[in-house]
Amino acid sequence: MENEKDLIQRAIAGDQMAYRMLYQIHERSVRGRVSGYFKWKADIDDVVSESFQKAFAALSAFDLEREFRPWLLTIATRTALDHLSSIQREDHKKEGILHKASGDPESAELTDTTPEEEIINDEVHQRLMQYIDELPSLYKDVMIKYMIEELEYEEIAQELGLELNTVRTRIRRGKQHLAQMMLRGEVE
Repeated sequence: MENEKDLIQRAIAGDQMAYRMLYQIHERSVRGRVSGYFKWKADIDDVVSESFQKAFAALSAFDLEREFRPWLLTIATRTALDHLSSIQREDHKKEGILHKASGDPESAELTDTTPEEEIINDEVHQRLMQYIDELPSLYKDVMIKYMIEELEYEEIAQELGLELNTVRTRIRRGKQHLAQMMLRGEVE
């Protein structure tokens, strides 16, 4: 079996077989990491695919002195959380439309989370805020609006007076910074 670092170097050089081998070696781990977030196989498949796309796109920035699997799994976790967040935003919009249509203002206040889930959500939120607070200022405002306030790209661009492509770029790079900080465990 070929050394994983050699595979990574070959993949960086453009060797498609090396990409396939890295995918085959790690696909099960990535699938296992993200499957707990979703109930539909299609969502899991999408996140697995997107995770590998992101990892392979950023492979040239990977530090060969580090282990590949934890880096990849961090990317997979962030991708799953992003995907879950977009699903929740969509569900929230749909619920709002249904509540407005039904005319029942109290139904908008209902929640289906348990106290344990609330505690976990608070801890995740606190940790995320710590990581975001450590971001370079260029990305911090955009990431707060995207990840915490859950605004759409267009809304962020409008609020911050930025071009839409600038917002997209800053969010992408902000996510990369967050993933790297999480991988290194820079914030405790």
